[in-house]
Amino acid sequence: MNRPRPTISGPSATALILAIGLLVLTAPTAAAEPVDWDKGGQAKEGGSDRTGIFAAARIQYSGSIAKGGGTGNVTSTDANWTPPPCWYAPYLGAKDFKKKMSKDIERQLSTPGMGGTAGSAIGETQRHYEDGFGWADTPGYKDYNVENDGKGMFWAGVENPDEPDYLKRTSCTDLPFWVENGDAPPPQYEEAISPEILAALAYQHMQLPDTKVTLAPEVNTKVNLPTWAWLDKAVFDEVQATAALNVPGFNIQATTTARPVSLKLEPGTKDAVTYPASGECVINADDSIGEPYAKGKADETPPCGIRYLRSSGDGTYKLRATITWDIDWTGTGGAGGDLPNGTFGNEQAVTVQEIQAVNR
Repeated sequence: MNRPRPTISGPSATALILAIGLLVLTAPTAAAEPVDWDKGGQAKEGGSDRTGIFAAARIQYSGSIAKGGGTGNVTSTDANWTPPPCWYAPYLGAKDFKKKMSKDIERQLSTPGMGGTAGSAIGETQRHYEDGFGWADTPGYKDYNVENDGKGMFWAGVENPDEPDYLKRTSCTDLPFWVENGDAPPPQYEEAISPEILAALAYQHMQLPDTKVTLAPEVNTKVNLPTWAWLDKAVFDEVQATAALNVPGFNIQATTTARPVSLKLEPGTKDAVTYPASGECVINADDSIGEPYAKGKADETPPCGIRYLRSSGDGTYKLRATITWDIDWTGTGGAGGDLPNGTFGNEQAVTVQEIQAVNR
């Protein structure tokens, strides 16, 4: 029988969701769980049976990762780029999957009033996993494939908990499918977890260092006096974040690397001039930005800096310094490529005073 592979959508959506159970498709034991940044992450696996086959595994993060497991502070310069809202990942071994799925199916079939389209959909799901009922590119299984327990895992959809769009987050709706240890997922599952998806997730959770530039004068400057700005290489270096998934027969990882390339200064007022005029200070040959102020340079034009034209009065100007980072990734099997540039900036208060004239 040639039919499209089943998904949890369309007229039978409610029935299939009930049949599979939300816990399968949004399996919390298979969801991403970042760890504290700059600390090596420990993989979080689910339970295992006597064969040692793990029922599920979490994505492991390490490197410069946001604390608390949330999104990092990187803003993509490409407005059209977003991290993956969901993906397919290893979920359960055959015996564990049978125990869970068969229990869910029996419960739904015994629910009063479960008939018609909904009952038929649940029945098809049962035949798919018990009697080998399949579709064009989706073969069925005999007795939940338990004869191959330990030789692979059923994969299921996983939501990205940091995706704000509910429809996108819940769009990985294909029925759980089997993948042999050491094999790639079937090509029709484009959202199956891969080094490229892990790289995008590492990007999403990456935490860049604060962008507090050194100023001279440091806090209080004068009207029309050039203020020098710079970042030393020691506090301005590349940052890395790694995401990995390790389960029996399937081990992949990707490292995302961010390298600083430029600094943009926004004075916090229109009454100011930036050096250079664009406000973009490029990186130097020694990987620093700008030039430290030295005695005797008061009348010189800084290569990176600001000249305020009006006093800040009783308040301060909010100088915003934003670094642009060039971001790429490498992963398992020699995979790699570019990701959109990222930015991150901080504000710092600057007091600008009038130069007092002295009458003699």
